[in-house]
Formats: sequence, C-alpha cells, structure tokens
Amino acid sequence: MSSMSEAVAGRKDNVGRGVLLSLSATLIFATQDATSKYLVQTVSPFQTTMMRFWAFAALALFLAWRQGPLKQALRTNYPWLQVARGVLLIVDIWLFVLALQTVPLPEAQSITLVYPLLVTLFAVPLLGEKVGIFRIAAVVVGFLGALIIVRPGGVPLGWGAACAVGSGTCYALYMVLTRKVSAGDSPATSVIYVGLVGLVISSVVGVFFWQPLDLRSLLLIGYIMFTGCAAHGLMILALSSAPASVLQPFSYSSLPWSILLSYVIFHYVIDPVSLLGAAVIVGAGLVVMARERFRRIPAAVDAALPGKE
Repeated sequence: MSSMSEAVAGRKDNVGRGVLLSLSATLIFATQDATSKYLVQTVSPFQTTMMRFWAFAALALFLAWRQGPLKQALRTNYPWLQVARGVLLIVDIWLFVLALQTVPLPEAQSITLVYPLLVTLFAVPLLGEKVGIFRIAAVVVGFLGALIIVRPGGVPLGWGAACAVGSGTCYALYMVLTRKVSAGDSPATSVIYVGLVGLVISSVVGVFFWQPLDLRSLLLIGYIMFTGCAAHGLMILALSSAPASVLQPFSYSSLPWSILLSYVIFHYVIDPVSLLGAAVIVGAGLVVMARERFRRIPAAVDAALPGKE
C-alpha cells in the first residue's frame, strides 16, 4: 500500500482531463440507467444484471492481468470484506433497477444520491471516523430532501421508493468497505473481487429468470454491456489523472442527465417540488464531500469504478 501511495503522491495530476473523463463516464452511466428503465418493463432485471456482469468480470480480469499474475491480484488481506463488497454492489444494482419499474428515473436517481450522506454515517461505526456537527447537519438536511421527493403527492412511499433507498444504502456500505480494504489491498484486487463475486451471484440468480430476447432487447443489453466497460475504463483513466476526492462531486451530474433523458425518451418532466428535493440532496452531499476533502479523509482509489450503472 505504501508503494501505491508513493506512486499517487508522485503522480502529476491533470485535473482538467480527469474531470472531462469523469463527466463522460457519468453521461454513459446515465444512458445505461435510461436503457435499464426501458428494458425493465419487459426483461427481468436479474437477467440484464447477469449479462452486465459477464462484461464487467471480463474487464476486471483483463485489468488484473495487465497488473501482473492473476494469482497475485486474488491475494487479499480482507477476504470476507472483499466478498461483502461484491454482494453489496450486485444487490445495489438489483434494487436500483427494480426501483425503476415504478419510480421515474430522475426521482430514483435523486433518492439513491443520498449515498454520500450515508457514507458519513456508516464511517463512524465501521471506520472509527469522527463526524462533527457540521456534517451531521448536512446529513439531516439531505434526508429532508429525500422526504420532499416522497412527500404526499410525490413519489409513492411504496416498494419502488424502498428499493431506491435500499440501493443507495448498499452503495454507501460498498464505498465504506472499499475505503477500509484499500488500507491493505491494491485497486486491482478490489476490482477483480467485485467482478468475480458479482459474476457468480448474478449468474446463480439470473439463470432462473432467463427468457428469450427479441432483437431490440438483445441490442439494448449489448449496449449496456459494451458501454459499461467503456465507462469503467474512462473512470479508471480519470482516476489516474486526478484525485478521487476531486472527481467525486461530478458524479452528481448524473441527475441533470437523467432529467433530460427522461424527457427525451419517456416524455416525463420532473415536478418542481421533487426537483427542489433533489437539489437539497445534491447540495447536502456536496457539503459533506467538501468537508471530507477539507479534513483530508482519504478516498478509496477505486470507489467510483462501478458507479451507478
């Protein structure tokens, strides 16, 4: 870990390039979410997720191979935590796509964006971090934003909203565990465990939901598989150009893209009150990120890799 830290410390950052690559990856992830929203009405999310992980596992193996022998990449100081990360990510994706069955894309995206606030809460018991009143207040404000979205007359407080909250919770736990294992495992190790654990679990479950696909569905799933690898590759390049703490706030650009894509594809316009709730969540999350950066809390190098596919 010390050698990796020295490499990062000695790296010459190109923040502009990193931001551009990060924004490009986030746009691709947003198109994937819109594609998933379209597919989930006719194709099981368990089948689509399984096929997505076929591609992601192949990418993870390729990246690990480039770093050195596969056996070396599989060595970990935290075997159970690495497996838990893989489980959390696959459940996160399942829950998010299930939420899209009933919740409009912008609202689902907004609710899941509470994850930076949940990271702040989970970091206290799991990482032993101290959280001051400033960040606690930001967390409370962020959750108020989520309540605005699920207010009476807004997104129904039902199964879909619960899945969106569960998705954000799983992703927050995934990020906290990623931060924890980064103390002793390389990014290549963390990536390959996510890919292989996700591949096994998604396939074991997805095979029971397999159904024949028409040409359109097959092409759309192929798009998700291909662009998923492309977006992860762009994010890796972004993280090699700029620190994760600098790039992470730009993940919120997924929200305006979701709003635009929902209008273009589904002719859906987010209502002003829900938009206000989304703005409150984003604002609170940015405050937390800025506070963490100010306090120099280390961010995991590969935390942004899987993203919100």
